[in-house]
Amino acid sequence: MNTLKLFSIALPVLLGVALLAAQAGALRGTQPTDLGVKDGRLKAPSLTRNSVSSQAALYPEHPQKTHALIEPLPLKNGGALASVAALSTALQNLPGVTVVEQQPDYLYAQAQTRWLKFVDDLEFWINPVAGVVELRSASRLGREDFGANRQRIEAVRAAYLAQP
Repeated sequence: MNTLKLFSIALPVLLGVALLAAQAGALRGTQPTDLGVKDGRLKAPSLTRNSVSSQAALYPEHPQKTHALIEPLPLKNGGALASVAALSTALQNLPGVTVVEQQPDYLYAQAQTRWLKFVDDLEFWINPVAGVVELRSASRLGREDFGANRQRIEAVRAAYLAQP
């Protein structure tokens, strides 16, 4: 059997096995243990190009601080509670997103891709000093997300700002 024919048989089998493994959760990664707010900061952006953070400038020596920087969200007129409620609504309307933890000043959600089941962690914190909603979104696995976290956060921003 020639190499090309063997490759044409093996490739679909390997892709099928990879898809089954992904559907079984092999690409979910593990939830970071250091999420949340510590000393007025969310976790730093990832060292790779697969995260965004409104607080990236707080880490001046970080290799991805410029790439990762994204604007925070404005507070809603009702303050922290109204902002967290609006975020929760915005997130629940996005496909593949699940709100995992909701507090009066913090919200944690997970976003899962449809086919390969990659999981990204999303955090939102009401910063009382700056009067904004700080945010962070990062992939658990890989080095590059091709802008997926930024696009998701911009979709959250649009849905959040569309609410009264």
